[in-house]
Amino acid sequence: MTVIAPGTPPEPAAETLVAPEDPAAALARYLHAERRRRLRRNTLDLGLFAAGLVLLVWAVVNGATAMGYNWQWYRVPQFFYREIDGEWYRGPLIRGLLVTLQITAWGMVLSLAIGLATALLRLSRSYAGHALATAYLELIRNTPLLVQMYLFYFVLSPILGIDRFWTGVLALAFFEASFISEIIRGGILSVPRGQWEAASSVGLKQAQVYRLVVLPQAVPLMLPPLTSSMVNLIKSSAIVSTIAIFDLTNEGRNIIADTFMTFEVWLTVAAIYLVLTGSLSTLAAWLERRARRAQRR
Repeated sequence: MTVIAPGTPPEPAAETLVAPEDPAAALARYLHAERRRRLRRNTLDLGLFAAGLVLLVWAVVNGATAMGYNWQWYRVPQFFYREIDGEWYRGPLIRGLLVTLQITAWGMVLSLAIGLATALLRLSRSYAGHALATAYLELIRNTPLLVQMYLFYFVLSPILGIDRFWTGVLALAFFEASFISEIIRGGILSVPRGQWEAASSVGLKQAQVYRLVVLPQAVPLMLPPLTSSMVNLIKSSAIVSTIAIFDLTNEGRNIIADTFMTFEVWLTVAAIYLVLTGSLSTLAAWLERRARRAQRR
């Protein structure tokens, strides 16, 4: 038996020591929790998307039913291809799609070239070049595309002697280039000034500075907004149907005039445009990842 003298302070209780957690185990637990949160978020997003899609389909079906509409989806494949005497022929939707792809491809090339030239003029020290680029931007961005299309078709086309296909391509290219030029100019200005000075100090000319130093750093920053502009170009290409170019939209309109299959044809045309824009966005995202990896190296 232990005798404690009066006035002697009690002994302190022994402290409980907790072993530090293994960093690898803590990291694994954090990653697992993060994956669960991401899974819940993706599941919620997917559920909302599915609910919205179901609601849209329900609205379309009920609206068509209220109108007494007769669905004829079985006739849609013949507008893509036809078999006559054992030979396959393109349907009107395929022909219109090829025209739309041609307009989009040429429009992309020309709009990028015009946009780059406009951006460089805006960045140049030339007063005339800067004024010309500014006037072009103000004129194009502050007037409707439909009005520009008619001006190109009824005014410039007879003067220049070009056909309606190139009239539509030029109108789209000049319209979209007005937005692309500002994207390119913003990307160029985002490159730190020290990069310009370092390139000039080693004796590079102005063109070499842009080609070797500035643009490789600016392109990854420009890709996302450029993708949006290209997607807008694909969607805006439908306006060439107003000058009797037989693109996808115009071919769909002609099919409806012949068959009265309004819902089936427009839904099919919308799905084709969705595939085009989605494919372009996926390609641009892949190019952006490659550009960023190359930049990090």
